[in-house]
Amino acid sequence: MPQEETQSPTPRRKTKQPALRFKTGEDARAHRAKLGMNQSQFWSPLHVTQSGGSRYESGRTIPKPVQLLLHLVYGTEKQAQDLLAWLRAEKS
Repeated sequence: MPQEETQSPTPRRKTKQPALRFKTGEDARAHRAKLGMNQSQFWSPLHVTQSGGSRYESGRTIPKPVQLLLHLVYGTEKQAQDLLAWLRAEKS
């Protein structure tokens, strides 16, 4: 009986995570001010309360998932597409 050739899976190429625009509360606050939004308006699309957004803007560390959401919601279209492509590549 002939042996079947088994191919090893192609190694996944690790791509570098795109640089995030909003790493600190100060980054978010500056962008919010530039947009002329209050905290409720700015943080609501991310399902973050006004008080949670206030804490981030006052210096509390922004968790990575919230940083990613900030990037997707308030980054440029290209930045959002690059981040989604990276997230999907990491998943597969």
